[in-house]
Amino acid sequence: MVQISDIQSAIKSNKVIIGYNECIKYIKVNTPKMIIVANNLPISMRKELEHNSKVSKTKFEVFDGTSRELGIVCGKPFPVTTLVIK
Repeated sequence: MVQISDIQSAIKSNKVIIGYNECIKYIKVNTPKMIIVANNLPISMRKELEHNSKVSKTKFEVFDGTSRELGIVCGKPFPVTTLVIK
């Protein structure tokens, strides 16, 4: 399970990409440390991210909370469904 402090420290050090589309683009070009998704991400989107994480041999974690809660952890005023730690 992913720790909230890990997410917040990555955000403070500016090593995070937020958003499903941006994350897909980054994963296809680079190899991130970790992919984190909210537990209410639609199944089709989650399967695509899981597939890309297996291809790039990247750790895949499901955040134990909704996209709104993940947005709060990230310090954003909007829901965050997907984030990648560079």
